[in-house]
Amino acid sequence: MKVLVADKIDPAGISYLQDAGCEVSVKLGLSTAELVAEIPGYSALAVRSAVQVTRDIICAGTELKVIGRAGVGTDNIDKAAAAEHGIAVVNTPEANIVSAAEQTFALLLACARNTAAANASMHAGRWDRSQYTGIELFEKTLGIIGFGKIGALLAQRARAFGMTICAYDPYANPDHVTANGATLLPSLDELLAISDVISVHLPKTPETTGMIGAAQIALMKDNVILLNVARGGIYDDAALRTGLDSGKIWAAGIDVYDPEPPVDYPLLGCERAVLTPHLGASTFEAQVRAGVQVAQAIVDVLENLR
Repeated sequence: MKVLVADKIDPAGISYLQDAGCEVSVKLGLSTAELVAEIPGYSALAVRSAVQVTRDIICAGTELKVIGRAGVGTDNIDKAAAAEHGIAVVNTPEANIVSAAEQTFALLLACARNTAAANASMHAGRWDRSQYTGIELFEKTLGIIGFGKIGALLAQRARAFGMTICAYDPYANPDHVTANGATLLPSLDELLAISDVISVHLPKTPETTGMIGAAQIALMKDNVILLNVARGGIYDDAALRTGLDSGKIWAAGIDVYDPEPPVDYPLLGCERAVLTPHLGASTFEAQVRAGVQVAQAIVDVLENLR
């Protein structure tokens, strides 16, 4: 069982693969062409989000049985090509959820209290106290678009701050939403109209790409806070910058981009934008869980095929 690890996976995951009898090769930073040349002969490929597992790579993997993604989403893997070749695609849907929810709340607090700008001001030797008056979260309404596991964890944390929670998710179980202290709304427009804070927790699909644009921002309250620790491209970035510059949007907390790293990103230089470099899953605990869980999933597939 030969496994190619093409993205940085926690050593605990590497050890799990080796203990299971796998021959593990760790080769990071390979280009698509290099991966095409390298992949023949491997039974499994392990990645995170940096490597794009294209059709060319999959077609070259003549011995591939499974592709493992150490993380929640699998949009960096050509799943149609994998299915055509009978290759399983596995991921770790719960490894990063606590870290992602905590990162979302960290960005929310930073936006509400101007933390990043005030920190930069202090480091520049200034005392601009009067410029950084913030807003409280208490009794504000948090609108969560996409009420899966991360959305539910965010709702639990927001309730501790005395926030009212509403959600829009046509696929959510209403009982799941209610059990986590949120009210399920029938339409996205209704959520946009009543929320003081809006956080998206959606996969990136043709339907969700650019789903929050100028028309949707126009429906929002003044001084709304927008958050994205899900996938880049769900917000129309140009519309987001226009809303920030006009004052319609109080602040935006963004952790994900399309592409990554971002190129000519419209929010760069905007003091009201709190930007982090895709840190949602970047905790020591989440990295260990993701590494071990993807290794377990890979081994399960390979052993079942023996």
